[in-house]
Amino acid sequence: MVKVGCCGWAKSQKQYFENFDVIEIQQTFYKLPDIKTAKSWRDKAPTNFEFTIKASQLITHPPSSPTYKKAGLSISEEKKDKYGFFRPTDEVFQAFEETVEIAKVLECKIIVFQCPASFKPTEENKDNLRVFFSKIRRGHFNFVWEPRGEWKEEEIKALCQELNLSHCVDPFKGKSVWGEMLYLRLHGIGGYSYSYSEEELLALRELIKDEKRPVYVMFNNTNMFQDALRFRKLTER
Repeated sequence: MVKVGCCGWAKSQKQYFENFDVIEIQQTFYKLPDIKTAKSWRDKAPTNFEFTIKASQLITHPPSSPTYKKAGLSISEEKKDKYGFFRPTDEVFQAFEETVEIAKVLECKIIVFQCPASFKPTEENKDNLRVFFSKIRRGHFNFVWEPRGEWKEEEIKALCQELNLSHCVDPFKGKSVWGEMLYLRLHGIGGYSYSYSEEELLALRELIKDEKRPVYVMFNNTNMFQDALRFRKLTER
């Protein structure tokens, strides 16, 4: 199974539903939508349409991240050490419960945890991961982890095996080392402002052609709608 889509709507919902059968919701990372909004997305979508969501940044990113400012989130000084980096705090666990609430409304199977490069492979951060994923209620969800920065493949693989996570990568920047599924996020070669060439899309198809696992290919670049549409057609040939 190969599913192709975008990280965000990219076009109107009507156009998106007409062309794809999966989307990764980005809004949940910045600021969780209300239940009514999530329910309206689910109600408008075709029956077989799949939503995946990006977990709240309150779980993965510290308040010093520019994404907090972008989302209009203001954290008081005394609470700045309570958020991000999977810290085992009530605030982080609450953010997870609120993420799950939206995921259930959207009937998601997949929650993506994207980490900043500042989340380094320190023993403290590794312990935070272990505590977080051992304490939360996993339910029926598949958890996808996208580390960035200085992590070594053997460190990622060991943690993914231990915590039952699927390793997410940009396939033009690295390779996935573990997981029940292959979840790829394409951020543009050299940056977000990018359009993939035919040769690059053919190389991507070659990369996944022998996969026996479910494969998700999610584009997250300026030309994501057209690139995803072109790649979906390539996989159907």
